[in-house]
Amino acid sequence: MMTSFSRRTALQSLASGFGYLAFSGLAHESSAREQEGAFDLSPKTPHFPARAKRVIFLCMEGGPSHVDLFDYKPALATRNGESLHSKQDGGLRLLGSPFRFQQQGESGNWFSELTPHLAKHADDLCFIHSMHTDLPNHSQAFLQLHTGSFQFTRPSLGAWTLYGLGTLNNNLPGFVTINPPSGNGGAKNYGSAFMPSICQGTKIGTNQIPDFYAKFMGIDKEPGPPLKWVGNSFQTRQRQRQQLDLIRDLNTSKLRRDSQHQEIEGAINSFELAFRMQGELPELLDLSDETSDMLQQYGIGNGQPTDRFGRQCLLARRLAEAGVRFIEITAPTSWDHHFNLRQVLGESCLATDQPIAALLQDLKGRGMLQDTLVVWAGEFGRTPYAQSGSGRDHNNLGYTIWMAGGGVKGGFKYGATDEIGHKAVENKCHLHDLHATLLHLLGFDHRKLTYSHAGRSFRLTNVFGNVVEEILS
Repeated sequence: MMTSFSRRTALQSLASGFGYLAFSGLAHESSAREQEGAFDLSPKTPHFPARAKRVIFLCMEGGPSHVDLFDYKPALATRNGESLHSKQDGGLRLLGSPFRFQQQGESGNWFSELTPHLAKHADDLCFIHSMHTDLPNHSQAFLQLHTGSFQFTRPSLGAWTLYGLGTLNNNLPGFVTINPPSGNGGAKNYGSAFMPSICQGTKIGTNQIPDFYAKFMGIDKEPGPPLKWVGNSFQTRQRQRQQLDLIRDLNTSKLRRDSQHQEIEGAINSFELAFRMQGELPELLDLSDETSDMLQQYGIGNGQPTDRFGRQCLLARRLAEAGVRFIEITAPTSWDHHFNLRQVLGESCLATDQPIAALLQDLKGRGMLQDTLVVWAGEFGRTPYAQSGSGRDHNNLGYTIWMAGGGVKGGFKYGATDEIGHKAVENKCHLHDLHATLLHLLGFDHRKLTYSHAGRSFRLTNVFGNVVEEILS
């Protein structure tokens, strides 16, 4: 029988392995067991030579306003205050952007005055101005962005990436999500659903837990040291190994008896990963070895508004450099700007613009951008008409995302919305098309990367999706 001391140590190892995902029970909803033994995460050969080895997904939760950032619409400014339609439509009045736009770089792509640092990378970015998704509701659109489906629990894009490519570093999770939101589907957005649980994302930090509760529970709100419970000060490493071997043998024995048990495989994997993480993760999350110039480049320190997201972006580079396949970082402020657009959109950009530009420059300087796919996206965009006179409503009919590195054309734009930025009208790109293209850049035919479950071969794009060949370098 395990002592209370042993149980506590086991829980510590478990929690460190999945950063409170497993500890809180959320891992149970995405645990699975392969029919034949444990899933092998060793590096795998994709269907064809990959252009990208890894993905850094910059998640702008809430729906950033494309018509105020990258999709310049002079007609919207000209028609400011007009009714959206020719007939009276309940007060939907067009709202011209209050921000100045300017063409940047040799590509001449348009950038708002809110993104001065990112504008310097105009010739590195590939814009898709014709994105559209199925619903204008946060929870469904956010889940569809991450999993391809808003109706059913499906593996996330990060889980598919790890499942297809395997890991480059067995001492680290292959899929990490930094400060993910707790709403809009929560752990489903980085879960593995019916895939092996080892493919789910490891959560580090959180955006949406009150400070007092985080302190009471010992939860890390900020990514970086000290990551709670990753070390074990009670036992030597040899004693830990002996203890985990015993726990693993007991769990494996029960797994054989039960044939299928969702929780047990997740427990075995998390114990083992947590043990291996102790030797590498604490050092990786410690930014003290970065130069002052590097910290300044990312806007870290001195209480700057860029400090929090700067740390996330710098950690993303360090994780990518260490072999993590898929890193998602969520912006610390919501982009759901229904009111006071002029102020709050400016605040969101102030917190993220410099760190994102620094990440791109850092990756380029290390020769990593060419095989690292950086994706910037929210779940949808915003309407060209005003809400409450000073903000914008949700818009799933047309919006903008951008990508950089990893095999996409730099200084390129694809697709277009109408003259006011309301609907995608040229080279329309659905989320299924985006997912098909991302998998293609990673070396996979999205129609052939499948997982057999409940008598059906599932894929990220379901039965849809076309690769956007025009954006490939």
